[in-house]
Amino acid sequence: MTPFYKRGLAVICISLSLISTAFAEINILGEEISILDNDVLDQDINKLNSLNLNSVAPSSKTENFQSNKAEINLWQRIYSRYDIKNENNSRSKKYEDWYAARPEYVERMMDRSQKYLFYVVGEVEKRGMPSEIALLPMIESAYNPIANSRSKAVGIWQFIPSTGRLYGLKQDWWQDKRRNIVDATNAALDYLQKLHALFGTWDLALAAYNAGEGTVGRAIAKNKAKGLPTDYAHLKLPTETKDYVPKLQAIKNIVTNPNQYGLYIDPIPNKPYFTYVEAPGVIDADLAANLAEISYDEFLLLNSEHRRPLIRTSEKSQQFILPISAADTFVKNLSQNEKPLVSWNIYQPKRNEKIKAIANKFDMEESDLIKANDLNTQKSIKPSTTILVAKKEGAETNANRDIDETKIQIDNKSETYVKPDEYKVKPGDTLTKIAKKYKIPIDELKDINQMTSPDIQIGSILRLQRKN
Repeated sequence: MTPFYKRGLAVICISLSLISTAFAEINILGEEISILDNDVLDQDINKLNSLNLNSVAPSSKTENFQSNKAEINLWQRIYSRYDIKNENNSRSKKYEDWYAARPEYVERMMDRSQKYLFYVVGEVEKRGMPSEIALLPMIESAYNPIANSRSKAVGIWQFIPSTGRLYGLKQDWWQDKRRNIVDATNAALDYLQKLHALFGTWDLALAAYNAGEGTVGRAIAKNKAKGLPTDYAHLKLPTETKDYVPKLQAIKNIVTNPNQYGLYIDPIPNKPYFTYVEAPGVIDADLAANLAEISYDEFLLLNSEHRRPLIRTSEKSQQFILPISAADTFVKNLSQNEKPLVSWNIYQPKRNEKIKAIANKFDMEESDLIKANDLNTQKSIKPSTTILVAKKEGAETNANRDIDETKIQIDNKSETYVKPDEYKVKPGDTLTKIAKKYKIPIDELKDINQMTSPDIQIGSILRLQRKN
């Protein structure tokens, strides 16, 4: 096993363990919020929380971002453009107290946001949306691009698989675009604008973003039928949804005046943190980080959609997101690089070939093979599936060859299973059973089929996916 390969695997192991520590848990108030597993992740990425405030904006795509140069602090730019009606009440006060009691948590969340916030604010402003929308990932994921919830929501905007696919966020063995800062932000803003156009106010749009448009639509219909007001405050919604806008209000208040809550927020320079660089179509992830002269963790947090130690595309080139301060370094080092860009090969196991035998064949540790491919040790590898193995020193790489994506080894059915478009209701079926079987939130299933009640008829056809 080559030293280069061993170094790469060590990096991958760190990154995989880093990803696994992000999840949603129940807070002391009994509500689910997206946070991080104690301080495990913070130990891994604490070094990432400091910005290079002296980086110079390049003459690249980042020049398109418009901002007021008089506002040298990005926080000032945000709170001066608030446009959602303030609703300070006991619910928002509850969350103000919750955040105020956790200054280290708030500090980590604000620090993480520094990498992405300028971009998100710029996109929000381009669409004429309230600047508060740029703070929404703080209550969704604490601005952690590799956060995973127990409902399988992923990324800073916490898209579930089905909604992600609906908004063009590709999810496969190689990548998960829900983790891509740029693509996921644009998808989330598209969705939020659609919800605002549908419901007419931002508090209802936010409620629908949290609970689903079907849930909010049915709550409005019920109030209309009873002659009751149909604004956010008067709707009967799930507790988490009733608390969703107050959570954002609490964040707004803290950003505006952190001292009032005994908190301190570091200023963020009102200029872009990252830019794009052209990269080869196939390259090791850790090599890309090395060429940029940044840590692998830093590279991961800017390019978190990549799920494998080998980054590949069918095109001759691809784009990476890098800190502006590292972009020129990457281009220069890549042009001078004479070493192989790839230390992995694609391999199709033979019938009944065991994981241990494959690892031995390619001088790999069995655990490294499992981690690189997310293999399930309780299952055998199916014949002719595709996995990544270490490229032996001096061997040719086949990493850029065409691959039949259907033959890639897959164990995580929840994110890769492709459900049918329709389902015919059978005797004994209930809407809850069907929703559970196909891993669709019941409110979303109702919404897709424009249902106002959970009643279904034997023989009727239910759509399981939205029409594009």
